This record gives sequence, C-alpha cells and structure tokens, in this order.
Amino acid sequence: MIPLKDKNPSYGFPVVNYLLIAANAAVFFYELSLGTGLDAFFLKYGLVPSKYFEMMSHHTHLFARYVPFFTSMFIHGGWLHIIGNMWFLFIFGDNVEDKLGHRNYLVFYVLSGLAAGALQAYLSASSSIPTIGASGAISGVLGAYVVMFPRARIVTLIPIFIIFDIIDVSALLFIGFWFMMQFLSGVESVGQGMSGGIAWWAHVGGFIAGILMVPVFKRRRYAI
Repeated sequence: MIPLKDKNPSYGFPVVNYLLIAANAAVFFYELSLGTGLDAFFLKYGLVPSKYFEMMSHHTHLFARYVPFFTSMFIHGGWLHIIGNMWFLFIFGDNVEDKLGHRNYLVFYVLSGLAAGALQAYLSASSSIPTIGASGAISGVLGAYVVMFPRARIVTLIPIFIIFDIIDVSALLFIGFWFMMQFLSGVESVGQGMSGGIAWWAHVGGFIAGILMVPVFKRRRYAI
C-alpha cells in the first residue's frame, strides 16, 4: 500500500518537518558527490552494530561510539530509499508536529530514531552492514500519528499485479497493516542481520517508541 495523501489538515506551518526533509535531502546530494568514497562514508557515519559493540568492549570514547546513532538517521542508500522515507515524513509528519509543537516534535523525532537504532543494533549485534536511513525515526512519527489520529483517512494506492486501485482507509488500518508487515519481516530476519538490506527491527523499535512517547510530548492545551 502506498499513501498518496491524508485527509487530515494541520493548522500550523510544519517548519521542523520541512527542515528535516531538507536536511536529509542535503546529505543525500552530498553522498552523490562522493563517488568511490561512498562506502567509506556509510561505514563511518552509518550505525554498524558489530563495530559499535567492539568499541564498547574497548572502551572507545563515548563521542565516537554514539555519533553514528545520530548521523545514520540522515543517510540514505539510494533514490528510492530517500524518496520513500521523505514521502512518508511529508504526509504524516505535519500533523504530528502540529500536535506536539515544534521543539517537542524535533526531540521526539530524534529519540524515535535513537530507539530504532538501539533495537536494531541489539538484535543484529554481529552484523557488519551499516544501518542507515530515517525510517526508524519516521516509524516513531507513524506511531504517534496512529495514536492521535486513528480515524484520519489515508488516500492509498493499492497495486494488484498490473492493476492499480485508489481507496480511502483509516490511519489505524493503514499504519496497523504497515506495522504488522514490519514486525513479521523482523521476526523472519532474526539471526540473519538485515534481510534484504532492510532494518526491520529499527522500524519496529521506532514505532513502539513513538507510541510510548506521545503522552510525554503531546502539547497540553488549557482552557482559558
């Protein structure tokens, strides 16, 4: 299922969401300039689980150990990777920012990404494949969205072989189906690191973190 748009207007300008999209795009265009140095860039700034745990055992400086948890959130492996991630962020992020407030949304996004990276690293500790991409943090955004807007309508493209259909589904159905696919794929990949190059458990971890953090970050509105 591919989301085309949501029927859920936001009432403020999602400045943080747009800045996050711009930051991801800027890093991606920088990647395109690296040529043969791209793999080294992924290994240095992506989150490599085996490298992280090796640094822990050698008591490496905290800064070097944890920087990849942050930088990996802004790195993507190709056009489809970044377009898919930014499209989801564009559709769902504005409403979440509207509810949380700008500063809370930024902190929420980063913490979702950190939780996603932590779970992925823990469950694929021996993997030498860099975990990259904003999908863990965006999964947190989806978790918050389904909690706050379960009945919002998502205009969805359904590809069935060579036939395409467009339908409206609830956010609860769309995101619930999405999460079920991530979880089942994650279970299937246990012991295999990342199946097909996709960090399924990062999606699961970010999503659960997003749901759990909503009560903490949701902006209070007091009656006057």
